[in-house]
Amino acid sequence: MSQPLIGISTYQEEARWGVWTLPAALVPAGYPKLVQRAGGLAALLPPDDPAAAAAAVARLDGLVIAGGADVQPARYGAEPHPRTGPPALDRDAWELALIEAALAGGVPLLGICRGLQLLNVVLGGTLVQHLDGHAGAPGVFDRHDIKPVPGTLLGRTLPEPVSVPTYHHQAVDRIGRGLVPSAYAEDGTIEALELPGAYGFTLAVQWHPEAGEDTRVMDALVTAAREAAAVK
Repeated sequence: MSQPLIGISTYQEEARWGVWTLPAALVPAGYPKLVQRAGGLAALLPPDDPAAAAAAVARLDGLVIAGGADVQPARYGAEPHPRTGPPALDRDAWELALIEAALAGGVPLLGICRGLQLLNVVLGGTLVQHLDGHAGAPGVFDRHDIKPVPGTLLGRTLPEPVSVPTYHHQAVDRIGRGLVPSAYAEDGTIEALELPGAYGFTLAVQWHPEAGEDTRVMDALVTAAREAAAVK
């Protein structure tokens, strides 16, 4: 298979185009473009009944959980911090179900920003609800250096420290079951998690590769998806 099918989670927001202002299923164009640049076919997954997640994931060769709104603190047993944004309940339920289906089915999975946080929550971890220094002005990506951990999946994908686009104010606190940190920021913030063992390719990064030029993280997902599809 030359072009594996990669699903990308989306969200529902009111949007304006032409003469229309209507609810729309949205994701920044950088996500499908990054999948395409890495050699995959992009399929968008708007929020749906969580009961449909397993059937959706079974038709995919790989899955991307996109960045976005803060995860509802009740999902990890916490009260909301004053700086935590309003919950996106339908999106939380759908994306958590997508992650669970990917883990259960061994479907290659890449979480981006919020996607890393959701993966951690699915596996029983918790989040820091606010930290400074990892986002620029509202709506503007900042950059900072991350240091991959040698010997990890991410360390093999990015063997040297790199500068990455970043925009987040939450991060991993307690690490979920089985997850291994595979990159850190200079201030010690966990910047990548992965799940070694029998789950296949499961990687999540706190930064936004879709906002940069480096395709290596997505290249790794697409390669894993192509290999998984070949043995279906």
